[in-house]
Amino acid sequence: MRGGSVFGTLVHVTLRCLLVDDNHQFLAAARTLLEREGLVVVGTATRIADAVERADELWPDVALVDINLGGESGFELAKQLSRTARPVPVIMISTHGGDDYADIIAASPAVGYLSKVALSARAVNELLSGSGVSA
Repeated sequence: MRGGSVFGTLVHVTLRCLLVDDNHQFLAAARTLLEREGLVVVGTATRIADAVERADELWPDVALVDINLGGESGFELAKQLSRTARPVPVIMISTHGGDDYADIIAASPAVGYLSKVALSARAVNELLSGSGVSA
């Protein structure tokens, strides 16, 4: 996160986000929504290799990763991002209900899950702070 406190003065902290999904239309819509709500989308990717490269280059504060990346697994990406020199917290996203993947999400390094319809800056912040409930 960029920002912080300078000489006792509170400074707004901007959350930097990497979006990973194989659907270009969703990437565009999610970027618009999240940026309108105050997050900064520093990059997007549609494949695991691209996402790992962008995370290494851009240093996002969080990655929002679709569970199903076409022929690739978002869970595999979550593992890779958790093992980098600068681990990136991952929130898994999907159009499917979280109950469908509850055990796999719990066993993964992801910090939580959001359905795509519940995606918002507030939900992302709540999951990262540990106060949110997967939706």
